[in-house]
This record gives sequence, structure tokens and C-alpha cells, in this order.
Amino acid sequence: MAVRSGALAALAAALLLAACAHSSHVSFTGELHYGKSAEEDYQAGEDEFKIDHYEYAGKFFEHLRLKYPFSKYAALADLGLADVKFKQGRYLEAADAYQQFTKLHPNHEQADYAAYQVGVSHYKEGPSGFFLLPPAEEKDLTQVREAAKALDEFLKKYPNSKYRPDGEKLLAEARNLLTAHEWYVVEFYRRRDRWPGVAARLEALLKDYPGYPREPEALYDLAEAYLKLGERFRAQQALQQLIVRYPSDPQRPRAEKLLASLR
Repeated sequence: MAVRSGALAALAAALLLAACAHSSHVSFTGELHYGKSAEEDYQAGEDEFKIDHYEYAGKFFEHLRLKYPFSKYAALADLGLADVKFKQGRYLEAADAYQQFTKLHPNHEQADYAAYQVGVSHYKEGPSGFFLLPPAEEKDLTQVREAAKALDEFLKKYPNSKYRPDGEKLLAEARNLLTAHEWYVVEFYRRRDRWPGVAARLEALLKDYPGYPREPEALYDLAEAYLKLGERFRAQQALQQLIVRYPSDPQRPRAEKLLASLR
């Protein structure tokens, strides 16, 4: 009898939990109760989204877009669908959806959020170095480049956005990963004495990431690469740039010494 009572109690608890997990917008069988207006459907989608019912939220947003295409809530539904894709880990689809939102609604009050999320979505799709081999900088960084591009555009277009601090932080992370990749390739070429490749990669690094913290080191290594290629003039130029731009850098003394040896 005690066992039966325990089973009944467990069943009651499970039913209570299921009831809590469902909102008034969705029946126990999964049937959606659409509202009588765009606002009601949007609120239903938001309610489902907040309790992590992303599939249901997406259905409410999609229904709203189709039934009330000219409502002010249609734009919010577009953004809601992008958020649903993002939460479901469909980051490339989310990036496209956010990008489409910024094109269709450039003056919307949440356009800056959508532009920021384009960058976040691409970054999320990129490789992670967490417990993985090889390190992230050795992997395909196409999506990280897309993230950096999107975040740079976001920061330029929305300098006063409340998402700016997070955007700057994420852009710095993306650039750190991209520059680490460039150094990885430089070392790859250097170990194989492929000096044209070393020089080309260092030139690209200096061009694409001006003010990069390791720029003095890059300039010195570029000078050495050009010397390996027998291009003394270019080597001198790189060393002179290092000395002029970074007079207090630890690289300067050896740069001056190497430059003096070339005269």
C-alpha cells in the first residue's frame, strides 16, 4: 500500500511539474492557442521563449508574421525568430536572420541589437579551443573573420549602443584569435624556410591589424624575413618603422643594432 501511495505521489508531482512547464498558450497535447491579435500572439511567443520553449515560441512568431504582416509586431516577430534560431544553436541561420532584420528595419529601435547579434552568431559558429585539439587558432577561422567584420561594422554604425562594451570585448577576442592564427602560419612557414610566405603573412598582419600589441615583434621578424630574401631595403624600412613608432619598446635596441649592420 505504501508503494502504491508513493507511486501516486510521484505521478502527482510529475503532473504538477508538467503543468508548470506549460503556459496557458499551449495545451498538454502541444496544440497552440493563438491569440485574437498580433499583440497577443507576440506576447505568447515571448512567454514561451522565456521558459525555453523555443519551438513553440517560433510557431507563435511565424503565425504572427503570416497573419499580421503589416503590424508593428511583425518586425518584433522577425527578431524573435532570429533569437529562437540563436537559442537553438542554429548560429548561421541566426546570423542571416539578424542581418535580414537590419536590412528590412534599419531604423528600428532594436536594429543595434540585431547588428550586434550578427557578430555574436558568427563567433558562436567559430571553433572553440576548449578541451579540443588542435588549438582554435589552427582551425578554420572563416566564421571568426565574419564575426570580426560584423562587430566592426556594428561599432562604427552604432557608437552609442548599450551593446557597445560587449561588442568591443568580443571584437578584441575575435582579433586575438585571428592574429594568433596569423602567427601560427608565420611559424609554419618559418620552420620550413619558406621566407616569401613569412614575409607575406607578416605584411598582412601589420596591414589588417594596425596597432596590434605584437606589432614591434612583427616588424622585426619582417625585417629578418626580407634579409633572408636578400631584400635589404625592405628590411631597413621595417626596422626604421619599428624604431620610429615604438621608441620605448624592448625590440628597439636590437632593431637599431641590426639596422646599423645594414648600412
